[in-house]
Amino acid sequence: RCYVFLHTPQPPSEYPPKYATPVQRKLLLDAMKWGGSVNFSWSEEQAVHPSGEEDKQVYHLTAFSSTRGKLEIPEVSLANVEEVGKLLRDHVEPPLAESSPAEVTSSDDIHLYVCTHGSRDCRCGDTGGAVARTIQDELRRRKEVNPSDPSSRIKLAEVAHVGGHKYAANVLVYPHGEWLGEVEPENVPEILDAILERPIRPMNAEEMPICPLHWRGRMGLGKDEQIELFKRLCG
Repeated sequence: RCYVFLHTPQPPSEYPPKYATPVQRKLLLDAMKWGGSVNFSWSEEQAVHPSGEEDKQVYHLTAFSSTRGKLEIPEVSLANVEEVGKLLRDHVEPPLAESSPAEVTSSDDIHLYVCTHGSRDCRCGDTGGAVARTIQDELRRRKEVNPSDPSSRIKLAEVAHVGGHKYAANVLVYPHGEWLGEVEPENVPEILDAILERPIRPMNAEEMPICPLHWRGRMGLGKDEQIELFKRLCG
């Protein structure tokens, strides 16, 4: 129902095989009760607290839910982790008319997260790293050809272990909520085109998967629901 990213100053290539912190563990224990997950992400562009502050366990947080899209919380620490947990629980509920104290954003940005956690599994480091570099190169190439190209809305980040090493490279697409697997560098242009054809919002149970050949699942749907969707729309 919701996927949460804690921004780190170092890339996944520098994470230990099993990377966890007290803040992440506390958020995860709470999130698991209502269908959420908490991971780490990195990119040169994303907001992050300086590396010198890592001992203080302070993170910028980005979350995506299947009901309300993107949520940004600029500061998460052990001091406010329970309050943040409540904001995240509220974020998976249907939106209310009144405004939330957290910053729910509505934008045209598309967020791609590639697992490059090589110390956890070399396939993620090798294939994931190659796919992340290819996405970056392809986005740069398109921008050079046309600065107004729709792909300029795409933001790339790298993430820690997401499960399914055998599906490397794994690419998570938000706010759509699509998970893609077995992505190779040569697949990148067609995948970007397919993503850009879709509305920028969480996808529902009636919509065709993005890139069926690479589809691993959709946020907000259970295993049986995803199997039924794939058989009904792609079988």
